[in-house]
Parts: sequence; C-alpha cells; structure tokens
Amino acid sequence: MSTYQQIVLASRPQGHVSPGNFRLERVPVPVLQNGQILVRNHYLSLDPYMRMRMEDTKSYAAPQELNAVMIGGTVGEVVESKNPRYKPGDFVGGGFGWSEMGVSDGVGLRRLDTSRIPLSAYLGAAGMPGMTAWYGLNQVIAPKAGETIVVSAASGAVGSVVGQLAKLHGCRAVGIAGGPEKCNYVVNELGFDACVDYKAGNLADDLKAATPDGIDGLYENVGGEGFDACLARMNPFGRIALCGLIAAYEDEPTVLKNVRMLLTMRLTLRGFIISEHMEFWPQGLAELTGLLADGKLKYRESISQGLRSAPEALIGLLHGKNFGKQLVRLID
Repeated sequence: MSTYQQIVLASRPQGHVSPGNFRLERVPVPVLQNGQILVRNHYLSLDPYMRMRMEDTKSYAAPQELNAVMIGGTVGEVVESKNPRYKPGDFVGGGFGWSEMGVSDGVGLRRLDTSRIPLSAYLGAAGMPGMTAWYGLNQVIAPKAGETIVVSAASGAVGSVVGQLAKLHGCRAVGIAGGPEKCNYVVNELGFDACVDYKAGNLADDLKAATPDGIDGLYENVGGEGFDACLARMNPFGRIALCGLIAAYEDEPTVLKNVRMLLTMRLTLRGFIISEHMEFWPQGLAELTGLLADGKLKYRESISQGLRSAPEALIGLLHGKNFGKQLVRLID
C-alpha cells in the first residue's frame, strides 16, 4: 500500500453537523524514521466529544484544527517498525484519528492483548468510554450498596457500563434510554432494574415509578428534560457525575426548572474530563478488562464500514441512532 485515506475537518458546523464539514483525502504512506512505527488502524471510535471540539470556542481542550485529520481514538496493528519496543503484528491503541494509518514514536500508545477480549472492545468498555464510566461512578458518585443510581443514555458505550458496575456495587440501577428496544436491552441484557423510555411521553411519572425511593446518584450523559426530571427525584446529599450534555451539542440547551434542588437537597454536582485523571487508568482498565474477560460486563457495538462512512455515523450518533458503542471498521 503506497497511499491511504484520511478525513479532515474542512469547515466548522453552522448548526447541525453535515457531511460537507469533512473532506476525504488520499495521502502517501510516510517513510519511517528511526524510533517510529507504522500502524494500520482496524477500528475508529466515534464519540460525542468530537462535536464540541469541532467548535472554535473555549472548552477543556483546544478546538479541532481546520484541514487537519479529525481527532479520534483508534486500535490497530503494527505493520512496520523501527522501534525496538514494537514489532509487526503487535496490536496497539492510540489516537491516530480519522485515518486508515498512523505513524508514532510509541509515546502514548497502549499495547493490547487480544487473547482475552476482542480488539474493538478496547475502544469501548475496555477503553476511554469504560474508564469514563468507571471514574464517574466510583470517584464522583461513590455508590453504596442499596442506593439507587440513575444513568442517562443507558444503552450507550458509557451508560451501559455505569449501570452494570452499579449493580456489582449492590445498587438499584435505573436507566434512561430512547425507545422500547433500547430499554429492553438495558433491562434484559445488561441487568438494570428498570429503564425509562424518554420517548414514551411520560418521563416524570415513569421516572418516579422506577425510583420509588428517590435517586442517590445520577450519572448524567445527556442533559435537557431528563436531567431536569432527575433533579426533582434526588435524595438529600445525592451526588451527580456530569459526564456529557449531548442534548445541547446540536440544539439549544433546555432551561432547567429544578435547579433549586441543588440547594434544597444539598447535592454535589461535579463535571469531569476523563483524560485529566490518567492516574486512575491502570486500576480502572485492569478491573474492566477482567470483568469483560470473565463475561461479567456486557457491551454492544454499532459498526459502520469504511472510513468514508464516518461522517454519517457521527451524525447518527449525535441524534441517538447508534445502539451501544459507535465504531468505524477501517479494514475489509
């Protein structure tokens, strides 16, 4: 292979993301320098944070540069090496972005063992989404047995792990998801105690029925009306892990009516960015990988085929069309 494909951000979205914001390019495979490795990416991870990074606004990280390869996590195979720490055939995880190949000096790469779990899982439950779930639940909510933990986007890559870990802590796990198919999966496959279908039109009443003893811990991925409804059900000294606000990434944010509950229930609300807590990754990933290998942690993937499909797959993710972790398979 003398060339490979990559996708760059061609323009910033004006409103909703569109395929026209991206450009597919073909570039030559670089000649390696001493200390470098060449990786053929097998899977690309698509995640909600990408939408925020496409904006030229103040945030926790610098905006995605125009005309540069779109950011994103990847897993793949070393195909050429001039680095003694890596050899062809090694599987690695990195951040090569929306690209079929990548070159690295090895810094920041993670060697992956595919003998116990599939390669793709390292972009989901055994990767950044899994760590996001693990950290927010354990370090922010700090659940106790018998408590009620609610998680929005419960069928997604992060939410699905949160609920399963909460059950392992002896908690009542309640999910919020869109549609009966996702809610059935959350309860019957993932083992949540209940799931509220926010698309059914009875959010407040259904949430009350699912949380008869109130909510002790809330893992918030979405924001909007669901977040507001959960605030009204919080117990005194409840803890809220604010992981994402995907409902406001493409549209105007919903005004919260129950903010007063932060005061009256003496709640703790903490936003966090998982990349700022790397000291917890070895512990968290070891636990997650062990649970996956032992069949105690389940996951689901939505996989689109080929790099060219990435823009539409991201658009679908932002509008809740994916089921589980959204990936792009980059090899035939």
